[in-house]
Amino acid sequence: MNSLLFNRSLGTNGPQALQRGETSRLIHALQAAPGVTFDGSDVSTAGPSSSNAEKQKDSVSGEVWAHRAGADSEYSAIVFKGSSAYNLFSSMLSGGADSSIKLWDLELSETNAKIHTHSPIGKVAKTSQTHTFGITHLTFYPFDSLAFLSSSYDHALKIYSSLTLTPTASFPLSSPIYHHALSPIAPHLLVACATQHPSIRLVDLHSASTSHTLPGHTGAVFSVAWSPRDEHILASGGADGTVRFWDVRRSAGCLGVLDLEDSIGINGEDGHGTNARPRQQGKAHVGACNGAVWSDDGAFLITTGHDERVRVWDVARGANTLVHFGPVIRNSALARVEPLLVPGNVIEPGKGGVMFYPNEREVLMFELSEGRLLRRLRAAGSKIGAQPLNQAGDGGGRGGSSGGLRNAKNRVTSLAWRGAGHVEMYSGGSDGVVRAWMPRTKEEEVVEEEEEQSGDSGDGDGDGEAAERKRKRVALDEVFRDLTKRKITFT
Repeated sequence: MNSLLFNRSLGTNGPQALQRGETSRLIHALQAAPGVTFDGSDVSTAGPSSSNAEKQKDSVSGEVWAHRAGADSEYSAIVFKGSSAYNLFSSMLSGGADSSIKLWDLELSETNAKIHTHSPIGKVAKTSQTHTFGITHLTFYPFDSLAFLSSSYDHALKIYSSLTLTPTASFPLSSPIYHHALSPIAPHLLVACATQHPSIRLVDLHSASTSHTLPGHTGAVFSVAWSPRDEHILASGGADGTVRFWDVRRSAGCLGVLDLEDSIGINGEDGHGTNARPRQQGKAHVGACNGAVWSDDGAFLITTGHDERVRVWDVARGANTLVHFGPVIRNSALARVEPLLVPGNVIEPGKGGVMFYPNEREVLMFELSEGRLLRRLRAAGSKIGAQPLNQAGDGGGRGGSSGGLRNAKNRVTSLAWRGAGHVEMYSGGSDGVVRAWMPRTKEEEVVEEEEEQSGDSGDGDGDGEAAERKRKRVALDEVFRDLTKRKITFT
């Protein structure tokens, strides 16, 4: 950090380099923020957001839950939206196995609040038009945050208004939907749906109907992802262990598959196709592939599978880069397990990308290009041993059981990056709890220890000094946030 400040003072580095360096340092200091909780209980009366610690808690586990867990499904999805006018990622959507969808406003908390309980500012009311089983995926409409899409085990893809939280359209697909994706750059408005059926279903929002299907997988499809660089290219991973590329303009559809044993690619050994493998053969994982995500520039595809491997693929060559992430990876869920990539424009150049992986009860932080484990993030929380089902105000999950107790693993099921000047990550779990992950640097730890010692001493002068240090630290944090949120121009 000192070198960045020195180079900035000399004029050798611009303000963006300083911002990236500081952001990279904060990313490596991420840890659980147990004081920031999300209370989705219907009996909450403290308003849209409160720092009161006496909010309603689960009667068994003691956790403040965002969603009451469902009967059979163990999934929770979270996603952020941003306002194009102000570039503030302040709103978060979460969906649970109880079929509920809730909207949260993170800007309602105080600046740098270490202890805060959020309450939803909106909730999808349960009607005959909403989902009846667990939510599997949520996405905001990329060109207009006033609408979002949701998919569920009830075989339906639905479009909601972000203002009224009411469904405006529904598309029944006759199979449980594990995942859906809408291209962030394409004007064609095709929603790719990964379902229990071997064919990928494409829903056209222009015509409000299913446009066509993409056959090729021999089992259920768990994950789909549009290329961030080419609007017509789609990647998919399925239960057959294959990762396929598709061009939605072609009648044949499938462009080829990835092979875990191929580190050469379609260009061959000499760049002219010598000893290149056939593009229609091979498997990306030994077992089901249940996750696929593109890098920001579209140059790489990261996939996850039941062989407990994360693989990085060079898309241009269709080759396995052979990045090894070690034996710590765990993946046995019959649902999508998707890693989170930190946006490349906030990372210090030359340091490599950063990937967060939902490793069952923990989150692993990796250096993407080398597979080096940087940190293991764990939250202090209890697993749900027994939890009542279908209490008042909480609908049933996938199975629709009417009572009794169930056991559930405390598995991390979804990760979301806030962005837009905020170095914050949020995770959803099968226990219905949404957790916050925020940076806590060594300098902050030292300051907090000094404040605690000053407070314990009972010295009035010491209390005044601690308050002054805290005031200065808050002021510096506000200055940093203002610099990262706003574009600086020099005239």
